[in-house]
Amino acid sequence: MALFSPSFRLVFLWVALLLCGARSFADDLQAESLLKQGRVDEAAAMLNQILSAQPHDARAHQLLCRVYYSQDMADSAVRQCEQATSDDPSNSDHQMWLGRAYGLKASQANMLTAFAVAKKVHVAFEQAVQLNPANVQAMSDLGQFYVSAPGIVGGGVDKAQALVPKIMPRSPQKAHRLLAMIAKKKNDLSTAEAEYKFAIAIGKTPEAWVDLGLFYREQSQPEKAVAALESSVQANSARDAALVDAASILTDLHRRPEFTEKLLREYLASPSKTDAAPAFKVHLQLGDLLKQHGDTAGARREYAAAVALASNFGPARKAVQGA
Repeated sequence: MALFSPSFRLVFLWVALLLCGARSFADDLQAESLLKQGRVDEAAAMLNQILSAQPHDARAHQLLCRVYYSQDMADSAVRQCEQATSDDPSNSDHQMWLGRAYGLKASQANMLTAFAVAKKVHVAFEQAVQLNPANVQAMSDLGQFYVSAPGIVGGGVDKAQALVPKIMPRSPQKAHRLLAMIAKKKNDLSTAEAEYKFAIAIGKTPEAWVDLGLFYREQSQPEKAVAALESSVQANSARDAALVDAASILTDLHRRPEFTEKLLREYLASPSKTDAAPAFKVHLQLGDLLKQHGDTAGARREYAAAVALASNFGPARKAVQGA
């Protein structure tokens, strides 16, 4: 007599597969948490372990793409995101991250290569939107591409303008942000300023204030820029990546260094860290700020903290050697 009937064996196999999938999902979540904390060495080790057991785990490939992307390792990021889209071609987020990885590669390439890669950026972002028309971030990325890229690789403000009605019902703030970028591209600076202010009025988010601060910085209006950035910080109850954006603009303006240091430290202590502002890069940024103001010991500590999180990140390694 058989120990298990065929039907029982099928049920047992199904349960085992479910448990395996649950473990994989939990591991991906843990790896994503490590990535958001800036602990990219640990995230990479975990994701490579996952992929050694499940080489077609598309989510793990996307996360590993983001690990490399956060360290400005374009080629490795592209490989992983290409694998993610190959394993799960209907996933909009995978296509969006592939577009971002291609964008990073284009920014590091010579002009001839950059043009070829930029066409891939265009295709990936458009594919991301086609796969999920509700993916607001993908639409925002595509709109920004349309505004900034030349027509020969798929850019054009007319295309960006046509995207606005699709974004507006889902995210009026991002729609007005895109309208501001379009106006700025046309050198209609008064309309651009008004659109950035419309974006602020909708939600008064830290990101919208940062956009206005950046606009003022680019227009050589430092006092207005600082005021907008202060408003961003006041609105940022989560103490998220917008703190780092504000700190970066203040550093460029050579304004309020003590306040800038405070913002960077608050972000590093925050539970709201993400790979939008990787912690190891923020440690490096803080180290540079401290070094500029004569605190070499503090700078060394921050550089060491950066390397401890991302041992292969070249700028941090170079900073440690030069400290």
